[in-house]
Amino acid sequence: MQIYIVDDALGAAELSAQLIMEAVVDEGARNLGFATGQTMVPVYEKLIKLVARGNVDMSRAAWRTFNLDEYVGLSGQHPGSFRYFMEHHLFQPLNLEPGQTHFLNGLAQDLEAECLRYENVLHAHPLDLQVLGLGINGHIGFNEPGTPWDSRTHRVRLSAATKSQNRDSFPGAMPQEALTMGIRSIADATRILLVAIGGHKAEAVYRAAGGAKTVDCPASALQDHPHVRLVVDRAAAQLLLSDGQSGAHAEVIHVRPAMGGG
Repeated sequence: MQIYIVDDALGAAELSAQLIMEAVVDEGARNLGFATGQTMVPVYEKLIKLVARGNVDMSRAAWRTFNLDEYVGLSGQHPGSFRYFMEHHLFQPLNLEPGQTHFLNGLAQDLEAECLRYENVLHAHPLDLQVLGLGINGHIGFNEPGTPWDSRTHRVRLSAATKSQNRDSFPGAMPQEALTMGIRSIADATRILLVAIGGHKAEAVYRAAGGAKTVDCPASALQDHPHVRLVVDRAAAQLLLSDGQSGAHAEVIHVRPAMGGG
C-alpha cells in the first residue's frame, strides 16, 4: 500500500484525479470502478478538468464504468440514487453513453438474482481500477463491519453509522438497504484508489492502513492487495502521523505543497 499524505482536501482531490488519469492514459485502464459520496465530488470535478485539458475522449465505447453500490428501492431518476449522482457529477460532463455505464438495479424484483447478474458482469469485464471512499466505520462500498473477506456482490442492511453519515446529503427518508460489490469483488480489481478526507475519517484511516487486518474494519482487507494507493489529507492522516506508523507493508509519500492548477 502506498499512502499519499497531502496538505489539504483540495490537494487530495487533485492528486486523486491525477492518479485516475494516469491509470487511464499511461496504464491503459479501460474498466473503471467508481464510488459516490461527498468525498468524490471534488475528485470528479478535478477529473473532468483533466480530461478536457488532456483532450481525452472518454465517450468512446472502449471505456466502461461500474458503480460500487446502489440503494434498494430507488430508481435512477431519484435524486438520492447513486446513478443520479454519477450522471450529474461525472457521466454527463464526460458525455458517456448509457451503454458505457453499469449499475446495480435497486428496483429489481429479485435482488439476489440482480447481485448475481452484476457479479457476472464484473467477471466478464475485470476492473482495471476501482476508486473507493472510506466510511467512518471503515466500510468500503456498503460492506459494513463484519462482512466476510470473500463476499461477492450482495444485499446489505445499512448500519446506523452509515445512515447517519449519509443522511445530511440525502433528500427524504434514508433507505434501509443497499446492493453492493463485496470485498472480494472489490479486491479483484487490478488497481485500487482509496480516498479519505477530513479529521472525522482519521480513525478509519488508521484502522484501514495502520491497524490490524480485521473484519471489524472492512477497508483493512486491502492491506494485502498488491496495488493500493491511499490518498489522504493531513487531517485524515493525523492518527497515522502521531503514532509514527502506517502498517508494516505501507510506503508513505508526503506530497507538498498541495498541487495547484485545478
